[in-house]
Amino acid sequence: MSDALAGKIAVVVGGSSGIGLATVAALLRAGCAVRATGVSAAEIEACRADSELAGAVFDLLDVRDSEAVTRYFSELERLDILVNSAGIGRGAAEFEEEGFLQTVEINLNGSMRCCYSARELLARNGGAIVNLASVMSFFGSPTAPAYSVSKGGVVQLTRSLAVAWGKEGIRVNAVAPGWTDTPMTRGIQEHAAERNARVLARTPLGRWARPEEIAACILFLVSPAASFVTGHVLAADGGYMANGV
Repeated sequence: MSDALAGKIAVVVGGSSGIGLATVAALLRAGCAVRATGVSAAEIEACRADSELAGAVFDLLDVRDSEAVTRYFSELERLDILVNSAGIGRGAAEFEEEGFLQTVEINLNGSMRCCYSARELLARNGGAIVNLASVMSFFGSPTAPAYSVSKGGVVQLTRSLAVAWGKEGIRVNAVAPGWTDTPMTRGIQEHAAERNARVLARTPLGRWARPEEIAACILFLVSPAASFVTGHVLAADGGYMANGV
């Protein structure tokens, strides 16, 4: 990809941890000017103190707050790349109304708010959006129904905006990661041996993804190499969905 992204202005929402943080680092290495957001003050401070992330600007942003999201993007003068990586999974709490609604509010509605608020900026230079979907966009979940619902919604949001905004030169795609080693999922690997074994058994590559592997897919989709790709959902799952077992 060489210097194809050099000088581009990128925002990574949910960029203080996990896949989002790996994406921030990858965009910096590609020569982008990067802004990133998170909801944990401790994570934000840790990112600001990390010398490898010195080129990025980190800010607190709650994607549930419409006014805050609108204000955040209104303060930007230019935007070429938007990555929506903010997300949560509430597990058993999603079988209660409050837990269900909180998950959808962040994962789906938060992505919508950021896309809508960034539209005008992105249209000026033919920008690109990548939303974070999931393999659970395509499966029912016996343990996290709201997560599956919200990520399924992200896929349809992605396709709908790709169709609606293509005439403005905005490309909208999504990456659907498989089981990825992040702080949100580490508990499964460390404390749920049976479930971890099932994940590995179904994944043909026989391991969990590394966040930087998902970030590489995101970089492809925002790059000129994907200039005729929009409305696409790229599964980065080690073959998980191809396995019919």
